[in-house]
Amino acid sequence: MKFSRRQFLNVSGGAVIGSCLGSLSLTVARDAERQVEKSLDRQLGITTSSLAYQLSPRAKEDQITLLELPRIMRDELGMTVIDLNTSTLASTDPKYLDQVRSAADKAGCVLTNLKMNQPKLDLNSPDAAVRNKALDSYKASINVASHLGLKWARPLPLVSKPDMKIHVDSYRELCEYGAEGNVQLLVENYGWMQSDPCSVVKLVKAIGKNVAACPDTGNWDSNELRYAGLEQTFPFAVTCDFKARQIGPKGEHPRYDLKRCFEIGWKAGFQGPWCFEHANPDRKALFKELLLLRETLQTWMKEAAKQSSGS
Repeated sequence: MKFSRRQFLNVSGGAVIGSCLGSLSLTVARDAERQVEKSLDRQLGITTSSLAYQLSPRAKEDQITLLELPRIMRDELGMTVIDLNTSTLASTDPKYLDQVRSAADKAGCVLTNLKMNQPKLDLNSPDAAVRNKALDSYKASINVASHLGLKWARPLPLVSKPDMKIHVDSYRELCEYGAEGNVQLLVENYGWMQSDPCSVVKLVKAIGKNVAACPDTGNWDSNELRYAGLEQTFPFAVTCDFKARQIGPKGEHPRYDLKRCFEIGWKAGFQGPWCFEHANPDRKALFKELLLLRETLQTWMKEAAKQSSGS
């Protein structure tokens, strides 16, 4: 029997879906239910990695700062959700973080997640000193997420598959730490996880508390893995990186079927937030493509909601 995302979020225990899981006592359910707010359903935004070419820590000609981004999101892109990356924060000083949050509040935007993309940190090292250094660095980033009022934070999966006992133990430590600051940890299909459609669900199951999924539509090793992985992962999702590669002038996306990715999530009960991850060195072209993605997804959501209400 296959459960919907809403059933997953509302169940307090017992068996749940899929070939990945078998029987699972869902201690994650209450945590995920607490984190998912109706206000984020059908909301659209971006990951700040989309602005890798345009975003600068400090004001420069033809570039923007993170403090300017919320206003630009509102006035030029018509979106409200901002998913942050550690590399896009100019500082972790509390005064600066307060400015970032104030800018978002003033523009009517919401900051949701912190991608902790420190590539040299190794949660999985058998060397306790290396592992503890990584844990301490991630905990400092979780403190940043908590100060900003973010719901979620995501450690960076590495390329090589880890020793799962060490990996799960380290993740649990971060989840317990995050809970103290009302930050839930996320699992994203990246690195070693991209070759296994069940990888995210297996890890969420193993960690078991204060953890949820953040599916990335782009990060799979093949289309077959992509669609199978999204079907498994979306029931556990609280946010989604809706990644698009090269886009044609009418929204063509030959790399993979964006609408199918959306439909898999919607049918699983996931309705947002959808955070576009799409980069382009040309700012004008980037904004045009982000607007096209926004309009496309808004149309798909309206059509899907209409079909649901009529069924």
